[in-house]
Amino acid sequence: TDYIDLYQLHWPDRNTNYFGQRGYKHDISDHWEDNIHQVLETMRDLIREGKIKHVGLSNETPWGTMRFLEESKVHVTLPRTITVQNPYSLLNRLFEVGMSEIAMREQVGLLAYSPMGFGALSGKYLGDRMPEGSRLSLFPQYNRYIGDTAVEATKKYYELAQANGLTLAQMALAFVNTRPFVTSTIIGATNLRQLEENIGSIDVTLSDDVLKEIEAIHGSIPNPAP
Repeated sequence: TDYIDLYQLHWPDRNTNYFGQRGYKHDISDHWEDNIHQVLETMRDLIREGKIKHVGLSNETPWGTMRFLEESKVHVTLPRTITVQNPYSLLNRLFEVGMSEIAMREQVGLLAYSPMGFGALSGKYLGDRMPEGSRLSLFPQYNRYIGDTAVEATKKYYELAQANGLTLAQMALAFVNTRPFVTSTIIGATNLRQLEENIGSIDVTLSDDVLKEIEAIHGSIPNPAP
């Protein structure tokens, strides 16, 4: 192909809350100048040149998402951002706090990444295990997925899945698939078995009782791995 269907801006270039942070802490030394209009002008030029078709965001906040949308509403020649690629899983549902309403009301679809919590929601790290070649053995800086509260939550989700004849991975992915603001779930696999299990989750329907139990666990241990 000679064009990109969806071009997403990977990171905000201003100071904001990134991985492992639940809230925004303003840095008074941050002298970022709002360049969103210029960014969208560049995206518009790429669309006009036939290089890209649509524009999306990634790792963006409610403020940033609405700021991009505002520019395209005020300046109608600028492209409208149609997606946002943010983390979302049983261990990290912060998207629901401020972003989910934006996604629904503004029709900005979530492309949910890390739906398996960096592999933690396969259950393979339970019991202090660290499989050779696993993502957390290769990238130990992401150990928030196996912190004490994350492990406690994962155990509860694992037990719930087992009690209902599901694997934890199936339940974790099926849950993400149920969210009305999710446009697509980004899966990842290192072998064929994992790939088949991930793809098969699209055919898994979670009962109302399972969904209620998930909410109960989330209520007692909310967002342990943001």
